[in-house]
Amino acid sequence: MSSNFYKKVYELVKKIPRGKVVSYGQVAALLGKPRSARLVGWALAKCPTDVPWQRVINRQGMISIENMNAPKELQAELLTKDGVKVLHKENNWWVDLKIYTWKKL
Repeated sequence: MSSNFYKKVYELVKKIPRGKVVSYGQVAALLGKPRSARLVGWALAKCPTDVPWQRVINRQGMISIENMNAPKELQAELLTKDGVKVLHKENNWWVDLKIYTWKKL
């Protein structure tokens, strides 16, 4: 189940345009697994290099990749290059979901 689900995650995440983000839970729900946000995170931790993993953040708009192979600063930098304004305060990085959530899902 995981490898097929992972492929579906990658296909969906590739569709997220520059300058937009979605949550792990949104990806899971769109793939018919609304309680599988963690599985989306695990998939992105192992994704191919052509998948824009940085465009997936937590439901509160925060960067939360502590268990992944990349630092939060890298995700913030990649999002900034994508045109997303990333705010930083006290070791937390977040995005205004009202502005940057991809609504065409």
